[in-house]
Amino acid sequence: MSLPIAPADPEAAHLGGQDDVRLTEDAGADAPVNHPLSPGLYIVATPIGNLGDITRRACDILAAADLVVVEDSRVTGKLLHHLGIKARMRPYHDHSDARDRDDIVAAARMGVVALVSDAGTPLISDPGYKLVRAAHESGVMVTTAPGACAAMAALTLSGLPSDRFVFEGFLPAKAMARRRVMEELAAFPATRIFYESGPRLGAMLAEAAAVFGPATDGAVVREITKKFEEVARGSLSELAARYADEAPRGEIVVLIAPSAQVAEVLDQGAIDAHILTALEDMKVGQAATHLAGTLGLDRKTLYNRALELKGK
Repeated sequence: MSLPIAPADPEAAHLGGQDDVRLTEDAGADAPVNHPLSPGLYIVATPIGNLGDITRRACDILAAADLVVVEDSRVTGKLLHHLGIKARMRPYHDHSDARDRDDIVAAARMGVVALVSDAGTPLISDPGYKLVRAAHESGVMVTTAPGACAAMAALTLSGLPSDRFVFEGFLPAKAMARRRVMEELAAFPATRIFYESGPRLGAMLAEAAAVFGPATDGAVVREITKKFEEVARGSLSELAARYADEAPRGEIVVLIAPSAQVAEVLDQGAIDAHILTALEDMKVGQAATHLAGTLGLDRKTLYNRALELKGK
């Protein structure tokens, strides 16, 4: 259940601009910083579910903003209404052009402009990096009010290795392009993080099991911070079976562990056996990429050997 939040006090702790006083170890956690916000572009993270996750600083920036740049004014309007904040909004999305960016940068040069997404941290699988780049190039101050991010929250919930990871976001809609991206990631010795929709989840997990290996550990994390938050863990084959006929609702993050490395030292005969098995269902390049991830061997060496074996 979402937690209520008191409207932000516009006179309270504003942190922004190069002249702001920063909190030190000697300052109390609630010590106010009474400097007004400097003109600039403020990247403001918003809750991904539970409204109680909005930060004090995010509330202060939104309350002081001359303009709030949004993906969807209906979504952000609900958040601002909940916070008791009235603000002028302007859309910025995938179809925005250079003229839109110029207008927003001009506004940030003269006043406080807050950039938000529908949920979570702006720019993470959302439009915005071109706007931030344009602001930097124009000499406009850019700062961030960090907060919720579904990818990072899911990683901490998954129980998968978190020391090294790669974030892919949403996979392409077309099957060949989706498979190509997965194959590129197969050899990464890191946890892979994806966003996915409920209707596509079962098919995506089945394809992931084929590319990364059915025994590879994975996790499906959905509805983070909400009432029906769920973390499903298991092998990719188990997860694919679980969601084969079920299209779960809500925002979904899929995490895939680093492909299992072969512990023993394989002789050439064992390597050849793995290659021949992979070639039964895959093309040479696909087999090489898949085995590089699962065996921890050099892809080019595997590719060349697969060509030799295929020619015999």
